[in-house]
Amino acid sequence: MEIGSGAIASSSKEHLKIFHEWFGLADSDGDGRVTGNDAIQFFSMSHLSRAELKQVWAVADSKRQGYLGFNEFVTAMQLISLAQAGYDLDSDILKKAAGMEEIKLPVLEGLDALAVKTKRLAISSQHETNGTFQPMPPPSTPWFATKSGSKISHTAVTSIIDGLKKLYNEKLKPLEATYRFNDFVSPFLTSSDFDAKPMVMLLGQYSTGKTTFIKHLLKCNYPGAHIGPEPTTDRFVVVMSGPDERSVPGNTIAVQADMPFSGLTTFGGAFLSKFECSQMPHPLLDQITFVDTPGVLSGEKQRTQRSYDFTGVISWFAAKCDLILLLFDPHKLDISDEFKRVIGSLRGQDDKIRVVLNKADQVDTQQLMRVYGALMWSLGKVLNTPEVVRVYIGSFNDKPVNEASVGPIGRDLFVKEQDDLLADLIDIPKKACDRRINEFVKRARAAKIHAYIMSHLKKEMPAMMGKAKTQQRLIDNLEDEFGKVQREYHLPAGDFPNVEHFREVLNGYSIDKFEKLKPKMIQAVDDMLGYDIPELLKNFKNPYE
Repeated sequence: MEIGSGAIASSSKEHLKIFHEWFGLADSDGDGRVTGNDAIQFFSMSHLSRAELKQVWAVADSKRQGYLGFNEFVTAMQLISLAQAGYDLDSDILKKAAGMEEIKLPVLEGLDALAVKTKRLAISSQHETNGTFQPMPPPSTPWFATKSGSKISHTAVTSIIDGLKKLYNEKLKPLEATYRFNDFVSPFLTSSDFDAKPMVMLLGQYSTGKTTFIKHLLKCNYPGAHIGPEPTTDRFVVVMSGPDERSVPGNTIAVQADMPFSGLTTFGGAFLSKFECSQMPHPLLDQITFVDTPGVLSGEKQRTQRSYDFTGVISWFAAKCDLILLLFDPHKLDISDEFKRVIGSLRGQDDKIRVVLNKADQVDTQQLMRVYGALMWSLGKVLNTPEVVRVYIGSFNDKPVNEASVGPIGRDLFVKEQDDLLADLIDIPKKACDRRINEFVKRARAAKIHAYIMSHLKKEMPAMMGKAKTQQRLIDNLEDEFGKVQREYHLPAGDFPNVEHFREVLNGYSIDKFEKLKPKMIQAVDDMLGYDIPELLKNFKNPYE
């Protein structure tokens, strides 16, 4: 099973050249994206039914971005050709067509006339900008109308991610800045945070096979990979796509504007010296970025030797990641104090967590049953949730399964489990846009609660005398103050931040310096959640629905 996406069948250079020309014709804004409106006009030349074109868009835009890039456009063209040839466009058409010879170009009626018209418009536009004639541009179509009446131009927004960026900068970021949300919870988001590829983080004690797991998926080594029986990965390594094979130091990668790691500078130079980026050209890395982490150690003594906030870094990555894999070894089922803290730092990210019982072919079938039971018992105490977490059992390396130990039944089980895990990974790029929206909404709710907390604490401060004493009392009784905020604004208790972490950060601030509650800012975020985001999703859904 392969992880990846793109055109469903190979295309010759001649076909690709033609597709590039067609893509330029379809892309009315010239921004490298074919939107739903573009598709309605361009795809109509195929004379397929609306139901067929709806399926074409659904398969081509599998990531649900609301637009087609060049690769997705090629997929759409090939799907149109298959539909014209009489094929049913079901969800398995990609697999069926993969073994075909090169698919013919689709028949598009009126394409030559469109090319002539587009060329004429381009020449006319060039003459106008040279000073001959420059009429005022027509008023832009509103992208969405909010309850508050503000509008964002259609030309500025050609994808869901574009819309989220604008909403963040115009409505959510002002609230975050006013109440220092970036200092207490999460740094400000940048454009690269929205555009970053989906990330998968691997966590576990040393020698549970985290680095080997990544190597197994890539089917090759990556720069800086070290594998051994002792703790070999002593740093956080981000494995991502790049033009050539190289390792980039943490300080360098953290200051690059096109990388989503600028927030890591808050952990200081001690951490950045233990952070690096490993880049290499690879089709899988074009879709997913992996985060390899240092092995979690046992015992209090080892924990104090770390020169940076290990659990804080894990929590930062967890918020950015789309999937978190907890790896266990049949011979290392004990969950150390540090591992408990690490798993505790994943609070609020439960839907991303998957557990992998790796190296399972090192024990026989009877022992494996006991190991599985022991693992579930240990996790039940740490995760503190009644739901059973998904556990994948297997041996994720390049060696053949040890059948002498697990037998033919175990081998079949490992194959099925590996296929299930790979299917989970395959879905990550498809769900990336939905995940961005989900994380954005979570952040907006958290920012609102933070604003309520800070304004409540500010309100409790005296006007003149006894400010230091009152601040200390509020900090000491922070849990009770959270309860007051919860009852006053009818907020869910589970959405409130960690009391101990909040208290620790708050000790460095003067509560009196914070702002009182600004209802207009809160209302802007409520409008964004209640009107703007639903309207954004409506505008970028399948255009044929």
